[in-house]
Amino acid sequence: MKYQWILFDADETLFHFDAFKGLQLMFSRFSIDFDRDDFSHYQTVNLPLWVDYQDGKITATQLQNRRFQLWADKLKVTTQTLNSAFMTAMADICCLLPGALALINALNGKVKMGIITNGFTELQHVRLEKTGLKGVFSPLIISEEVGVAKPDIGIFEHALTHMGELKREQVLMVGDNPHSDILGGMNAGFDTCWLNSESAALPEGIRPSYQVTSLSQLQTLLLPL
Repeated sequence: MKYQWILFDADETLFHFDAFKGLQLMFSRFSIDFDRDDFSHYQTVNLPLWVDYQDGKITATQLQNRRFQLWADKLKVTTQTLNSAFMTAMADICCLLPGALALINALNGKVKMGIITNGFTELQHVRLEKTGLKGVFSPLIISEEVGVAKPDIGIFEHALTHMGELKREQVLMVGDNPHSDILGGMNAGFDTCWLNSESAALPEGIRPSYQVTSLSQLQTLLLPL
């Protein structure tokens, strides 16, 4: 095994993140029939906020509040009430991506594994508990707790403080987002693997060490038969 550490992103790298289904479930608990048009309107607000969050222009709390402001006004509840309800719904529907459990089981004991995520604290611990993976990943680095988000090198430097003596070339960062995961990992001096399940074009200036289309392919890459 070339690597001493493998750091994973969480959403759409290890865990399936179906925001539409989560929002549907969440709003059904408020007696609202949330449809694809509603989701489209939500994403016009939500997606630019994530870009601002990753660029360090807004905080996690500001993102959480602003994306639900219109619905909070409509339902006469707080934005944090809706955000917590969304996190609960996402935890209720959480599932691992195909190949994730096999990969984790194959790597366990051969390499140290951690998570660096821009996702929110409220969801991460519950998901790991529900999928039986609590204790497998250490460190678990959550941008909301650190105060900086990927691709900021600060979150990777923070992770390194929890990882003991190592050489950066012994670390592999795995993620589905070329900007936050791959560029961030490159800037931190790690090898990187882009989980490119949609076979998308590589953005200019981003050069992962590896590209795979599935976690099964990553397992074969890391642990050849």
